[in-house]
Amino acid sequence: MAKPATPSRQSARVMQLRKGATLEMVRLTCPDSAQALKIAESFGTAIVDSDGIRDLHERLISETADALSDGLGEKAMQIHLQRIVGAFVGSAHGAGQFYSRAVTEARDATAKAANDSRDEDLDGPVGCDSAAQRKREFAADMGVQAHALRMAAEGAVAAYKQIVGETWKPFDRPVEIPGHSLDRKAAEAQMSAFD
Repeated sequence: MAKPATPSRQSARVMQLRKGATLEMVRLTCPDSAQALKIAESFGTAIVDSDGIRDLHERLISETADALSDGLGEKAMQIHLQRIVGAFVGSAHGAGQFYSRAVTEARDATAKAANDSRDEDLDGPVGCDSAAQRKREFAADMGVQAHALRMAAEGAVAAYKQIVGETWKPFDRPVEIPGHSLDRKAAEAQMSAFD
């Protein structure tokens, strides 16, 4: 009778990846042009030149690539631009997440202030804004900023596609698990004793 096959003891390494922010993630968290205009009009903040920001950043990346073209090869240029564009997208995504939290806090504060039986949320002295009003204004400022960074990221991504010829996507880097590398180093040190 044949022995049943034993499962191989190959160590299957599962590599976790740290996912980078994508332009789609930015678009989900940052206001678009119409919403940014609505925020600016409602709160009396500056109206952002969305197209101007986008075009300027597209030119900025293109001119940077032109200046570096003699010194960098095609692959080096792609890697460099991938990192630069990733910084713009990451910044916009972070601003969008911060804006989303600010909106949530403003909504919560506004809902609490609407409840007449809560003393702690009542308006302050005459001439001072309520906490809810300050949170709404803060969220509006963060919305305009997130929109501006979104437009910068969109311009950078558009330039990347023109220069490299591919759609930009984030670099997903492996997550280092500190214990595993330490275990590996310890094993190497122990094995060197047998040499």
